Parts: sequence; structure tokens; C-alpha cells
Amino acid sequence: MKQILTIAGSDSGGGAGIQADIKAISANGGYAMSVITSVTAQNTVAVTDAFDLPISLIEAQLDAVFTDFNVASVKTGMLSSSAIVEAVTEKLKEYTPPVVVVDPVMISKSKFSLLKEEAIDSLKTALIPLATVITPNIYEAELLAQQDIRNTDEAKNAAKVIAELGCHAVLVKGGHLTGNRATDVLYCDGEWTFFEAEWVETENTHGTGCTYSAAIATQLAHGKDLRDAIRTAKAYITGAIQHALDIGHGHGPTHHFFMVNS
Repeated sequence: MKQILTIAGSDSGGGAGIQADIKAISANGGYAMSVITSVTAQNTVAVTDAFDLPISLIEAQLDAVFTDFNVASVKTGMLSSSAIVEAVTEKLKEYTPPVVVVDPVMISKSKFSLLKEEAIDSLKTALIPLATVITPNIYEAELLAQQDIRNTDEAKNAAKVIAELGCHAVLVKGGHLTGNRATDVLYCDGEWTFFEAEWVETENTHGTGCTYSAAIATQLAHGKDLRDAIRTAKAYITGAIQHALDIGHGHGPTHHFFMVNS
């Protein structure tokens, strides 16, 4: 069984972060391992507090995983400070996993900052150049590319700008664009690929970005090429949103195991 590592923050509500990643990796047929960078107080309504773990403990977790397991791919999520970004980057350089999927988690749906402003430069200069693929949503892509995105053409432009940071590929997720199709834009090797799915009318979308990127990391670990991995993960996240769970008092989570429990 392929072993996939997620490096991210913990969501006490279970719908995003480490918890969502573990579920998505498992649902996509991988064995999930985790390195927790931060602990958040979070539910379907809001993130109310967060605490970053000591750098030494984050590094110790990374060493524990990499020295024992055959890590087929890595997915990164919430890395809230420059110190955390740089520590994770150095460990990835040391252990050189074959696949690195960077989900540049920056802000929660309730507008709680999950990435300190001072960490953005570290993300751009240190971690993103190591990425097999980076998977920003529209708001994250706007921040990284320093330009507005209102349509697919502008998403293409932003992806090209982000690619200049040194990563192999950029997938700009189009879930926040208007229209009746959810269209994601991939820029890889100078070529564009578009991934479309039916727009699902629901407010229960907590953790979709985490889930999608973890699924991509798992499909890449299985040996699929990038486009096939994204295509499979796109079908999975669409199904998870279609069967989203109406629990809690805010944005409910996607249903990670809809295939067996729907």
C-alpha cells in the first residue's frame, strides 16, 4: 500500500486539515501518515483560535515518518509561519520525497488567517519551488500572483505567473468562479489542461481544498501521471461534495467515504 504523508494543521471539527487529509488519502486507497504543524479550535462555523507547535516537534515528527516509512508522496497544508515553512522545506530537501503537492492554505472560510503575512515570501521562495504541483484556490492564486481572477482566462494568467516561482505545475481551482461548471486550470510544461465538473449547489463545502489536494497526492503516489491524477481526484471531490454532510451549524464537511456509506 502506498504511504502518503500530510503536513498540515489539525481541525477539531474534523472536516478540513489533517483530519480531512487522512480521510481522503484512505478513501483513495493510500495509507495516511501525518505531521501536525498547528492545532486549531475550529468547527463548521469558524476558526476561533490556533496554536503553532514548536519547530523542534515538527522536525521530530518529520524525522520519525521519513526514517521509518517509504513515503510515496507528500501533501502540505497549513504552514502558518516562516519558521514552519522553512523547517518543512529543509526536511523535504533532506529526504527528497518523489512527489510534493503544496496546498497553500492561507485563510479560512470565516476569514481567520491561517498563514501569517511574513510567511508568504518563504512560501514563494522556499517551498513552492519544490512542488510537483501547487493547488491554490482563486483567492490564494490572486495573492500569489498579485492579480485579480474573475474568469478562466485570468486564472490561466495567474497560473503562469505562479509557475514562474519554480514549481513544476500549477492547478488553479475554480470552485469560487461564477458559472454552471466548476473549472480548474492546470498549467504544466507550457500547456493548459482544463478539468470541468458539474457545479454542485450546496453550502456544505468545508475542507474541499484539503480533500482535493490530498486525493491528488494519493493518486500521484499510485503512479498516475499528473493529469490523470487530477482527473481522478476531481471526480472524487465532486462526489464528496454531491454527498456532503449537513451537520453542524455552518458549512458542513464533504463526505469522504460517500462511495461506501452513501
